[in-house]
Amino acid sequence: MERVRQFISAILAGMLIGMGGTVYLSQSNPVVGSFLFAIGLFTIVAFGLHLFTGKIGYLPFQSPIYLLELGITWLGNLIGTFLTATMVQNSRIYEGMAEKVDNITAIKLNDNFLSIFLLAIFCGMLMFIAVDIFKTQQGSTLRFIGIFVPVMVFILSGFEHVIANMFYFSLAKSWSAHCLAAVVVMTLGNSVGGMLIPLYLKLFKQR
Repeated sequence: MERVRQFISAILAGMLIGMGGTVYLSQSNPVVGSFLFAIGLFTIVAFGLHLFTGKIGYLPFQSPIYLLELGITWLGNLIGTFLTATMVQNSRIYEGMAEKVDNITAIKLNDNFLSIFLLAIFCGMLMFIAVDIFKTQQGSTLRFIGIFVPVMVFILSGFEHVIANMFYFSLAKSWSAHCLAAVVVMTLGNSVGGMLIPLYLKLFKQR
């Protein structure tokens, strides 16, 4: 039952990231859109839901069985983002964002894998920072800043977030063998970036 709970939690987290992506696409101002996108991550950490990019950073501190939880989380996130994308596609708001999401996915899929990997590393670092600040720091103001600022930075910088991109690819109906390969590269990049600070903390016994 615990694995079932994790899977359902991951689906919900994927849906919330999809909702963040939806509100981002609905905004003409990228700064406003990036701020509102962060409501997805804020809700995920507030309710303790399973998001791959929020959990991968803690792998260095876990036993090998944690890899199973990460796999369940990744799959659940994929399903959740697909569900949200399907719901949006069948609603009146889709027409207003169809061209924008097509342009976003075209840029990502026309990029080379090295570039995608490097940009995903940066995003992975920011996601660990956001989640860990929420977990370890006291005070609502610091927690709020810790969540929203890193998310705004990764979006405005063009860094690659694999779960957000799962939503964009599903919404744009752009899945293909090449797209799947790009998602794998993003997953690896987010994983490397997410574990850089934790590995430092573990190596030098800072935690």
